[in-house]
Amino acid sequence: MNQSICIGLINPKSPTNVGAVMRAAGCYGANAVRYTGARYARAARFHTDTGHAGLRIPLMPVGDITENLAAGVKIVCVELVEGAIALPAYVHPDHALYLFGPEDGSLDQVLIDRADSVVFIPTTGCLNLAATVNVVLYDRLAKSADAAGSDQLIRQSRDTNNRVRVKAQIPADER
Repeated sequence: MNQSICIGLINPKSPTNVGAVMRAAGCYGANAVRYTGARYARAARFHTDTGHAGLRIPLMPVGDITENLAAGVKIVCVELVEGAIALPAYVHPDHALYLFGPEDGSLDQVLIDRADSVVFIPTTGCLNLAATVNVVLYDRLAKSADAAGSDQLIRQSRDTNNRVRVKAQIPADER
């Protein structure tokens, strides 16, 4: 089944965090990242997007984060708010726009009220923006049919400097 993942960032301020979000979007197969506000636009783009996800995944400034959503896309707010669903218990929709608040604030009540779901990561204290996006996207992957890994996936994903192997898999004449 085709799934779509869009990340929505509300007025992000840090190019480091946005770059890390772009890297996470690339690693976890997000289709797009959209953002509101002017703070990020004034900063350097893709500061930590070392995987160059910005070349494959659109990063779009928008006036209204929920504008022009495809039919069937569910709005999922990620926020530390009373009444939210703990992420481990959450069932992700096939088509989702995940909304994340600014590093120095929260999502507006209007967005919380409009959401199909509101979830939180049950940590003590809050994570930073990029870490939160990574955890949510990992949770989605871990709960999906695509969660199975392989040595082929490792080979295509690892850094070119990484050639280590599990000892049991190294031929005896190479040990």
